[in-house]
Amino acid sequence: MTEDIDRGNLTFKIEVFLNTSVFRSWKDSIIVLQTTKSLLPWSEDLKIVGRCIDSIASKTSVDPSNITWSYTYAHKPATKERIFEEGVKGPCSVPKDWWIEDVCELEVDLYKRVMLAIKAKGRMEGKVIGEALRTYAMRWLPDSISDLVSEVHNKRNRSLVETMICLLPSSAGCSCSFLLKLLKIAILVEADDALRENLIDNISFKLDEAAVTDLLIPARSPQTTIYDVALVKGLVNRFATRAKNNQKFSVYEKSDSGVPDFVLAPANWLNTTRLVDDFLKEIAPDPNLTLLSFIELVQMVPETARPIHDGLYRAIDMYLKGHPTLTKAERKNLCGLMDVQKLTPDASMHAAQNDRLPLRVVVQVLYFEQLKSTARVNAMNTPKNDASETTMITTKTEERDRIPPKIRKSLSVRMDQMRIKDGNLPSTTQQLDRKGSKRVGTGVPQLLPSRSRRIFDKLWGVGKLLNGNVENRSSDTSGSSQSPRSIIQGETKSSVSYARHRRHSIS
Repeated sequence: MTEDIDRGNLTFKIEVFLNTSVFRSWKDSIIVLQTTKSLLPWSEDLKIVGRCIDSIASKTSVDPSNITWSYTYAHKPATKERIFEEGVKGPCSVPKDWWIEDVCELEVDLYKRVMLAIKAKGRMEGKVIGEALRTYAMRWLPDSISDLVSEVHNKRNRSLVETMICLLPSSAGCSCSFLLKLLKIAILVEADDALRENLIDNISFKLDEAAVTDLLIPARSPQTTIYDVALVKGLVNRFATRAKNNQKFSVYEKSDSGVPDFVLAPANWLNTTRLVDDFLKEIAPDPNLTLLSFIELVQMVPETARPIHDGLYRAIDMYLKGHPTLTKAERKNLCGLMDVQKLTPDASMHAAQNDRLPLRVVVQVLYFEQLKSTARVNAMNTPKNDASETTMITTKTEERDRIPPKIRKSLSVRMDQMRIKDGNLPSTTQQLDRKGSKRVGTGVPQLLPSRSRRIFDKLWGVGKLLNGNVENRSSDTSGSSQSPRSIIQGETKSSVSYARHRRHSIS
């Protein structure tokens, strides 16, 4: 069989056949590589496996415009756009991922060696490698959880998932959605802990690209919650650490005086905040979710990354609805996470009629809505020559709603005096009758449920006094001899009498 006896022996002919036919053909290289598994270890000793792998990896690295062979032989009947017979150019250009589907036919151990060879060439983009891994996972991983964790296939599935994690490209190569789905499967099949940590670290790089449905990973024992809250907290914590170290944490807008007017977080933080708030809404009804765990997840997001609190308000409302046995102190701590000044008008309307919220929170919502409406009316009534002053008032009120310290102190004093027992509160939310609602002198619609009208009557005087300080209109201060200063100094009785003798009514 060697050349020592005669030329043209079997060994020489086999070598010529492999070099001129098998290794030059895309399809034949894959077919021969698949057959080598049954001929181990001879195929390894003869280096047939290695030469097939090198042939496949070399062909995947060729410029797609120079490809003249047919591909996708192992899949659906190929279309004209996807098939290029040898020596014939098709009407469309060859896509960069032309080789993905054929390679997916290999067993996992051979697939791993082929992918490592392709990556070693250094010519393949990370996105194409990521798409190849996603396609292979969809090809071989079962759809149902029962088949995934069954004893018959659990070992094979674990090996496949661990191979996928080892082959992952850089953070830009795979979508966050695919990585989270891979993590979910890795948890179910109990993949290696070190590999799972590596996968979690990759996910934290692009957590802002995730969807809330991808975070709904079932919790494993000993956790009692429906979804794995601890895992999400770990992802957010890693994202926060990386965000602080790698980029400017906030963007400051300075006023004319040089003092920061407001702070805005980067876009990736804003996206992550929306993701966290949506996740909180999903897990809020879980009866096994502790208040401490809910609060910790809320506080992982910096204040500057949550300019609007509508999502947080909805999550808090759903938690209150799903946990009706919370004590008064627990409800107070929970609602303390929310800044009512950052609610949109629609959310404020809902909160003003929400019986699940503590009465103190409802009063704050009504009070700040009164201040916003007062500022808007003042802006419309201000002469044109005072346009600069109007702009300043509108900006301060609508963007941040900064309340003067004296008025804020007066509000605190009045609220401390209003002790209302829970037994006196109505059990159901009273809906508003829009047809019967009226507008008062400041232009605020009647948003109040009956349980808070009496409270707001007392606060009405404070709002009017603030209105009088801005506009200095005698019509807003008629009917009372009290000055704003006397009220701030603690003359509560006079201020209450002042509010009760107003000519305006909210009934």
